[in-house]
Amino acid sequence: MNSQQQNLAILFADISGSTALYDKLGNDVALRMVTRTLAILTRIALNHDGKLIKTIGDEVMCTFPDAVRAVNAARAMQLEIEHQRPGGEHAIYVRIGLHYGEVLLEHNDAFGDTVNLAARITAITRARQILTSQAVISELPEKLLKQTRPVRRTAFRGKAESFDVFQILWEQEDTTSTRIGIQSYRKPALSRNELMLRHDIQVVTLSERQQSAVLGRAEDNDMVILDSLASRQHARVEFNFGKFLLTDHSVNGTFVRFSDGQVIELNHQQIVLHGAGAISLGRNFEEAAGDVIEYLAQ
Repeated sequence: MNSQQQNLAILFADISGSTALYDKLGNDVALRMVTRTLAILTRIALNHDGKLIKTIGDEVMCTFPDAVRAVNAARAMQLEIEHQRPGGEHAIYVRIGLHYGEVLLEHNDAFGDTVNLAARITAITRARQILTSQAVISELPEKLLKQTRPVRRTAFRGKAESFDVFQILWEQEDTTSTRIGIQSYRKPALSRNELMLRHDIQVVTLSERQQSAVLGRAEDNDMVILDSLASRQHARVEFNFGKFLLTDHSVNGTFVRFSDGQVIELNHQQIVLHGAGAISLGRNFEEAAGDVIEYLAQ
């Protein structure tokens, strides 16, 4: 096993309110906006010596060699999103959380307490905010320290002690919106985080306990779809940092129909499943004639 431990900064940058964008604008338009935004975030990370670990639906997870480069990247991300306006006339807001500490690197992924705390900090961050930890603050030079301020002490599940959280200011002027964030785009504090997949008599439920399922023609898949157009391992659904992600790995594509009737075709792409809808492996919904996988996320 090729694994190593080192001190790194972990940064999550999340598109706030992306589910509302899909509901309001339709899946095709919203997916293009999300894709453009993630491309900007990734480019900024790479420009600051960061490494993209993975894209998690509407969020990127990156590592940086040190806290200073992570903070500079986070500020540049907010400025670039504000400048580029990847949503055009529709506002796109990003929230960023970061933490610094020992990280386990394995199979091109990152694990450990530092990653989990960075994700939890991101979860309490509001739109247009950057929040971080004392571990990051302790690494910053005086010039960057002037762009930070303490926000609160908070407790995270699994942590006995309370935790200091700091805000990193990024705008040219310290406006009220930057200081308090945008409340309406804050992630809900409580969620059941459960997804049910159903096809004929097969039912698979994903949650924090079972976090992934493979769909396809092979008999050893979690959900078996006996269709000639379905690949052996056609698609994967996984629970990752509070989101249910569907990733297509097939030859013929995966079709997703959301509750508003809109359909997205994935070709080696990834999308967040929300609400209720249907999934068809290799066939559009007209050809599938009702023989589809139903899903319900809650």
